[in-house]
Amino acid sequence: MTIRLPGAGGALRAYEPRTEPLAVTPGTPFTSRTVFSAAHVVADPYADISPDSPAAVDWDLTLAFRRHLWSHGLGVAEAMDTAQRGMGLDWAGAAELIRRSAAEAKAVGGLIACGVGTDQLTGPATLDEVRAAYEEQLALVEESGAQAILMASRALAAAASGPEDYLEVYGHLLRQASEPVILHWLGPMFDPALEGYWGSADLDAATDTFLEVIAAHPDKVDGIKVSLLDARREIDIRRRLPQGVRCYTGDDFNYPELIAGDEQGFSHALLGIFDPLGPLAAEAVRVLDTGDTQGFRELLDPTVGLSRHLFQTPTRFYKTGVVFLAWLADHQPHFTMVGGLQSARSLPHLARAYELADGLGLFPDPKLAEERMKTLLSVYGVNQ
Repeated sequence: MTIRLPGAGGALRAYEPRTEPLAVTPGTPFTSRTVFSAAHVVADPYADISPDSPAAVDWDLTLAFRRHLWSHGLGVAEAMDTAQRGMGLDWAGAAELIRRSAAEAKAVGGLIACGVGTDQLTGPATLDEVRAAYEEQLALVEESGAQAILMASRALAAAASGPEDYLEVYGHLLRQASEPVILHWLGPMFDPALEGYWGSADLDAATDTFLEVIAAHPDKVDGIKVSLLDARREIDIRRRLPQGVRCYTGDDFNYPELIAGDEQGFSHALLGIFDPLGPLAAEAVRVLDTGDTQGFRELLDPTVGLSRHLFQTPTRFYKTGVVFLAWLADHQPHFTMVGGLQSARSLPHLARAYELADGLGLFPDPKLAEERMKTLLSVYGVNQ
């Protein structure tokens, strides 16, 4: 049996879906790496709202997906970019997501860290207002019992006049944090409003400022998440970190080599691609726990093609592919996203994502995934 899929040029091609999923089962906790998956939110498809309305979230399915990730030993990075933070999910929705997910993590014993930003600011803001917004969100995350991830701020990028403003704001926040946090450097390929973060468009100068923040407060920084899609820069930063500060790779293009590491160290992981790859990624990390780096790479390297496809330019729309694959894998019964973002990728893009994911055996029920793909194709006028 074959399915006809559209290519980039518009022509249809025949694809033969696999009939069996990759065999992976939940296992023991990881011992060699700390691994977080940034997780998507499940929209409520029956909410009578517009794309400009506050997000309508299906809380039951959203939390069920987090339990799926925890069942495989992965930590959940909550209310991050993958959850459409700032692209459909506003601060009120993110706050509710943090509260609910943190409570669920406590109930099941799952690892969770939550994003702290400034997205309650909806217009131009002063540095004092940016600081206060960060403080409000940091307090909520700490009160929930979750670890804090200090996210890059669009408002700070707009208000800061140079590196000294970043040093002052981050220094203030780190001094008042009750527990060590994760610092997140999100590159402009994920969010164009973050161009010139850390006070310079020169990445070498920006890196120096970033490392200066960490060096001044090493006891308050558990680790850093670097999302620049530049393996060499991440390795350079990793080697310059103070003793005890971890590097969590956020590089969705080069994660196998960065997690595997080299003779001078390795990266832990906090990745959006581990949303669709959760069970397979967990299996690979458990192989790495045994010291079998080659076996780890043999499992994870073949997934890079899918990841590079989902995160292709414009990278910020990768969430559409992530939620699409969650629908095909039956983690949710519909392909609807908050903010209407299901329309952000083309049909040929989604068809290729299906083909790559199916080839990896990511769908627990390949026949169901095929039928759902055919349903989508029929909506676009592609008859089988």
